[in-house]
Order: sequence, then structure tokens, then C-alpha cells
Amino acid sequence: MNIEKITGNKKQFLDLLLLADEQEDMIDRYLPDGDLFGLYDGDLKSVCVVVPVNSDTCELKNIATFAKYQGRGYGRALMVYIADFYRKHYKTMLVGTGETPAILSFYKGCGFEVSHRVKNFFTDNYDHPMFEGDIQLVDMIYLKKDLQE
Repeated sequence: MNIEKITGNKKQFLDLLLLADEQEDMIDRYLPDGDLFGLYDGDLKSVCVVVPVNSDTCELKNIATFAKYQGRGYGRALMVYIADFYRKHYKTMLVGTGETPAILSFYKGCGFEVSHRVKNFFTDNYDHPMFEGDIQLVDMIYLKKDLQE
């Protein structure tokens, strides 16, 4: 397994990024200034994008694994890597997601705890109703992880 920071032609990963954030113009808001990482195990398995929030905090804006590779630990391995990578630069990492039990459980299993909620984020910022399975996403749930532990 190999994880690398990708600096050029980030849009070539759009098909995978769209698995976690299905509206391209929302990805275009953070991809240019974000750090993009790819996890390879033979071929590409997962990607993530991290952006600075302020001098103490960064935010994981997107993490996605191709469907056929989900459940094999690639996302978790990428989370461990980026937490370690950003530990030298930031105290806290945030991640925002919909109120979906499986996804919230994944982040909690990676050491995140619920921080706060942004009411109506998905209904106010996306041009169509967003669903994860049969759950409509309305509020953004933010979780945080202390990187200094």
C-alpha cells in the first residue's frame, strides 16, 4: 500500500471524489486549494482532500473509496495517514458529513467525536435533494479529532 500527495491535474480524480460529494461545483470550491492524497494498492483505491481552516485547524472535505474496495480498510488507512501527516501542522481536524449512521460510525471509529451541526446545509447548498441510501441529508454534522493526542 502506498499513499501519495497529488499536486497536479487533481480533476482527473473527479469520478472518485464525486462518490463522496456528488455535486461538482461543490468539489470545485475546495479542490484547487486542498491537499489531495491518493491511496494505491496496485491501483488507486481511495482519495481524500484536506484544506486549512485556520492556523490550528484543518478540515477533511472529501474521502472516497471505489465501491468495489469499500470495507477493506483503505479508508481507515488513509485516515490514519492524514491524521499523522497533519499532526505536525494542526491541533484539530474537522470533518462534515450527513446524518448517516454508517458514516458517523466510521468517523467515530477513526477517533472523531461530534462537534456541532450546521442546520439545512445540504438543502441550502446543493441544487437537488441529497440522499445516502434512503436517508435525505439535511443538516451537516461536524466531527472533530484532536491531532495532538
